[in-house]
Amino acid sequence: MKKITVKNILKVTNGKLIVGDYNKECKNVLTDTRKIQKGDTFVGIKGETFNGNNLWDKAIEAGANIVIVEGFDALDLLNVKNKTKATLDFSDVAIILVEDTIKALGQLAAYKRSLYDIPVIAITGSVGKTSTKDIVANVVSQKYKTLKTEGNFNNHLGVPLTLLRLDDHEAAVIEMGMNHEGELRYLTNIAKPTISVVTNIGTSHIGNLGSRENILNAKMEILEGMEDKNLVINNDNDLLHKYYEENKSQINIKTFGIENQSDVMATNIVLNSNDSEFKYGDETIKVPVGGEHFIYNSLCAVTIAELLNIDLEEIKQGIENFELTQKRMEIITLKNGTKVINDSYNASYESMKASLQYLAKFNQPRKIAVLGDMLELGDFSEDLHIKVGEEVEKNKIDLLLCMGKEAANIVKGASEAGMELDKIKYYKTQEEIVEFLKENMSSSDVILFKASNGMKFYNMVEMLNL
Repeated sequence: MKKITVKNILKVTNGKLIVGDYNKECKNVLTDTRKIQKGDTFVGIKGETFNGNNLWDKAIEAGANIVIVEGFDALDLLNVKNKTKATLDFSDVAIILVEDTIKALGQLAAYKRSLYDIPVIAITGSVGKTSTKDIVANVVSQKYKTLKTEGNFNNHLGVPLTLLRLDDHEAAVIEMGMNHEGELRYLTNIAKPTISVVTNIGTSHIGNLGSRENILNAKMEILEGMEDKNLVINNDNDLLHKYYEENKSQINIKTFGIENQSDVMATNIVLNSNDSEFKYGDETIKVPVGGEHFIYNSLCAVTIAELLNIDLEEIKQGIENFELTQKRMEIITLKNGTKVINDSYNASYESMKASLQYLAKFNQPRKIAVLGDMLELGDFSEDLHIKVGEEVEKNKIDLLLCMGKEAANIVKGASEAGMELDKIKYYKTQEEIVEFLKENMSSSDVILFKASNGMKFYNMVEMLNL
């Protein structure tokens, strides 16, 4: 582990030490007082509904020995410490005052990253970031001790907190999300990737960015934090293929694909409901999840593995044994035997389409899609929800259940595409959907739950499984 002290923190954040020892070591950085343990570092973050800076005393009570806060006058903070917090033990605590704790968190993470000369793989894209991260990290970990993004820690707080977990790692796989222009620029200049991946350019957040071309430009900000621009892209995505053709002479771009001629390609693809396989060269690689999009994720992992000189047997092992982050194409069997596809973490038109295609390949007699709103689509929302409805009919889904203001257009799209009206149901609440399913589902059904995370469709999965 690379040692970081209070002195280092003060230097990189331009902070002011209110009390404590310059040589105290920063070991584990957290922003949630509920998770603080003895010896941890607490950074107070001001959110929309609470101000973590005001919980600095709770952090000390929980065992934090370094506290970084903003929004206090230095003298006032010292007075608070001396008077109103008399019951706290400050003998082994350092309190640091900074101008902006979010900025300080990023500065501290960038400093931590600078101490490591290791491969750092940054992964972004409109859809598939997390599942690609999971499979890439598992492949890379076959050769290197690998740090990876946990859960959805892919934003301006999550990326720094992930990098601050660097210990004796030999590689890192970092997921990077964005909603607006400039966000990836910030993240990449903290993480300083050695390899960057763009999985695809779709319609996620198109309401914020205005066009897929603008989304492409925002995604390519990821290159700005790289000294050597090693870029890995899905060559079958139309805009990424165009980008490759226009930039391949200026940037080191490695491509993967199925349709367009690419550096890494799959042949002899076999897609099943629960798994899939493909041939890479003379070798057959098995993927423990169904769906064509997981073939693409696997090809991405192969491409990165070859850049890192990971041998083919290790690649196969890493792909065949990877596990998905929860709520992303998570297959659950309910107590009554009904099979559920819990893909409720996020949704865009492209991921809805892929999930419906995946649902259609199941062997169960009846296939049910429970679909909700896709958020942050702006003026494109109506059209894209209608297109999802068209995909429902195209994939011959047996029953469509919808909830949400925008999801009404999924109903419209499905009915206009020719889906029989008695197979389409629209509800105002999750409880109504759960009640219907409990009364009507059988052990021979397979049910897909898919919507943007803000719709909280994962609650219905939990209610059904009680």
